[in-house]
Amino acid sequence: MAHPPKRHAIALETVSVTIPPHALEAYEGAMLTSCGTVGFFLDEDKNLWTVEGVKDQGADEETLAGALALAALISGVTVPLVRHATESEGWLARTYAGFPEQLVGRRFAVRGTHLTGPTTPGRLNITLDAGIAFGSGEHGSTRGCLRALELVAHRKPRRILDLGTGSGVLAMAAALLLHRPVTASDIDPWSVRTAARNATLNHLGPRLQCLRANGWAAPAIRKPGPYDLIFANILARPLCLLAKQTAQNLAPGGTLILAGLLRTQANWVLAAHRRQGLRLEHMLHEAQWTTLTLRRP
Repeated sequence: MAHPPKRHAIALETVSVTIPPHALEAYEGAMLTSCGTVGFFLDEDKNLWTVEGVKDQGADEETLAGALALAALISGVTVPLVRHATESEGWLARTYAGFPEQLVGRRFAVRGTHLTGPTTPGRLNITLDAGIAFGSGEHGSTRGCLRALELVAHRKPRRILDLGTGSGVLAMAAALLLHRPVTASDIDPWSVRTAARNATLNHLGPRLQCLRANGWAAPAIRKPGPYDLIFANILARPLCLLAKQTAQNLAPGGTLILAGLLRTQANWVLAAHRRQGLRLEHMLHEAQWTTLTLRRP
């Protein structure tokens, strides 16, 4: 999973830590306090995660140090922070190289604007601005949500919300597959702008309403509900904290697709939503990541 980059400065640096799986959420949160873009990558042989962030050189050092100390306290894992200089152009080139076309499920193809060849026939093609791409279809949580969408599309949901939209890829996929308008929200203003930009790029601007909101706090998010379909591709802890409000804003018979959680966190997140009366329909796995599809009776 990756998070949106800030506009590139001339001098960038990459900072990273390598940690065991149970410390991933704490250290990802720490990196997000100071880095404009954050990604995490699994070494399956060693079962270790590398959390990597890109930031302006020398910026937000006290904030980063404090956040890393807190992550170490929460997780019980203390690891060194690795740094190296990163040229803006070199980092962007590596981003392009690491963003090939992603074929997901039976219906979707996700590709960056740097790819100039023909689109894949027989697929719904979603194009993301490669310079600011995140949620680009390569991550297990995004792939799981797209596969889950295919499984529930026959219900033809009318009111749809993508909570924590990021790049807008899930909202756009729903708009394309279901031919419905979608509300897309995120707490981060850069994500909201990016989602709106990607919607325009895919000629879906009129179908996506992109809003800045902290979970369910904004009336503009609650008012269009209750929703027939909700995506929440966030992280395990906030998913659990939002479980009650999410269930309250899901229509009877509505579908909830949850992601951003490791396999080891799936039962914890599932239990939080079962306590709200939701029933599990599907559990999909992509590498270390799990996607849950639940339904309100």
